[in-house]
Amino acid sequence: MLESPLPQSEPLHDCPRCPRLVELREACRAEHPDWWNAPVPAFGDPDARIAIIGLAPGKHGANRTGRPFTGDYAGDLLFATLAKFGLAEGHYMARPDDGLVLRDIIIINSVKCLPPQNKPLPVEIHNCRPFLAEGVAALPKARTFIALGQIAHQSAVKILGGKLPKARFGHLAEHRMPDGRILIDSYHCSRYNQNTGRLTAEMFEAVFARAVELARN
Repeated sequence: MLESPLPQSEPLHDCPRCPRLVELREACRAEHPDWWNAPVPAFGDPDARIAIIGLAPGKHGANRTGRPFTGDYAGDLLFATLAKFGLAEGHYMARPDDGLVLRDIIIINSVKCLPPQNKPLPVEIHNCRPFLAEGVAALPKARTFIALGQIAHQSAVKILGGKLPKARFGHLAEHRMPDGRILIDSYHCSRYNQNTGRLTAEMFEAVFARAVELARN
């Protein structure tokens, strides 16, 4: 089992909270017994000043490898971007044992388990939010957050104490939370968003450039 940098915030390996996700997990375990097929833990630096809030594991990515964004199309852009800004050391090789290390940044998903068609239900997002909240609470140095997509944005605003009507999602939008922490929105680095041109590498890099500027100034 992979070790989480925030072990006290993680769900059980066989978390029972969401019946639909449990059913899919069991089906994946039967079909691919050598895959991770469990809630995916956080990955990164527990002393990070920047935290990425993702959506959920992809079937052939994190659900297979056990590490967020590892082994799927979205991870290629994400980890290349982190390396460009000095937030990752080593070489990303799409494997959890590739030795990649994140510096001053950490990744936590809004939903820890694989959802069908990558679309968690509202109740599943709600069921998993306590783990996200506990993870964020265990990051005392994190003052800048990046939400990848609308679902991550909504969960992040709620756990950071903001109000959704006042914090509308938009790429590169910045939202200052009541305690001064800042949330930056980004379109998700999914294959669909990249292939349709909704998100380009330059657009994605702009988000991280701003996050680094806020965190280090």
